[in-house]
Amino acid sequence: MHLLHENYVLDPDEQYSLHVTAKRYWTAASDTQKYHPDALTLIFLHSTSFHKETWEPCLERFFTSVASGKDGAPIQEAWAIECPNHGASAELNEAVLRLPEFIDDFTCEKYAFAVHRFLLAGTNKGAKVDFKSRRLIGVGHSLGGVAMTILQYLQPNIKFRSIILIEPMLSPNGPDHLLPLRKELIRGAYERRDVWPTRQSAFENLKRRKRTETWHPSILEVYVKHGLRDHPGSRFKDAPYGGVTLSCTREQEAAMYRDAFGPTKPVFDLNKACNEMPVHLILGKVNDFIPRIVQEALIEPTSPRKFASISWLEGTGHLIPQESPDALAKLLARLLCVRKNLESTSKNSRHKL
Repeated sequence: MHLLHENYVLDPDEQYSLHVTAKRYWTAASDTQKYHPDALTLIFLHSTSFHKETWEPCLERFFTSVASGKDGAPIQEAWAIECPNHGASAELNEAVLRLPEFIDDFTCEKYAFAVHRFLLAGTNKGAKVDFKSRRLIGVGHSLGGVAMTILQYLQPNIKFRSIILIEPMLSPNGPDHLLPLRKELIRGAYERRDVWPTRQSAFENLKRRKRTETWHPSILEVYVKHGLRDHPGSRFKDAPYGGVTLSCTREQEAAMYRDAFGPTKPVFDLNKACNEMPVHLILGKVNDFIPRIVQEALIEPTSPRKFASISWLEGTGHLIPQESPDALAKLLARLLCVRKNLESTSKNSRHKL
């Protein structure tokens, strides 16, 4: 099924200094649902060091699965909103990101603020959509899962019917369990290769590297196209450099990992959300990133968090959207598009999509 898309940019103003970019995805079939009173609008948030287009392979398969279903909730469209220091957004915001308030301090909360601003921009700016009138479903991976959780209680409030968190970087028992991982991630960010002579050479290099060799081929293709940008040296008229570099710089990636309380403070928001809407959790069976002790605390049965469902995907670890876009798409379709899965077993009507 052919996935259609359109880019949008919400420009800065006197209150907010960053561009916020997003991409709308739909198909010819889903477009027929836009006047359906129960049609859902999906909001996707990505993980650190990626970009909004990282969802495209999953979305292609998702819309195909939705179209083949007979008892599903209608899906109108999906939106992927980018963290302002990632992807195409990072180039638009390049000068502002060098300012003291951003250079070493770009947090999960700042991603949530950017998404909040985009969704509340109204019908005259940015997407020119009244998202508050839509039946919204949130999907967030890792950093995006944390930002999606924070988003639920930013004011003015934006009502979501349900959220789906994929390997969220959330630690109910405090930051100490994640400190070794954060140190390793910061080291990895600074030591990451960030320049290649061409996109093709970058593709050939990345498909052989340990960190990226497990990615689905289509994810790697999308990453080379959207996760890399023309090197700043290409701007010079005299002896330009024609290579490519990371869209999310090593310094900005490290700044994200320095957010010590990003994985802990939003746990209180998650506790509230679990009592107010269906919250679905998706985890990878391969324990290659978030310590298992952190995930066990997250799903502890005696905790305040009562998830609508907990799904474990076989053969994949933390990078579920990158390693297993097909399996994830099928799971999302099952969670969102089968009527019986749209309602909680609770008798309380607030637990319904």
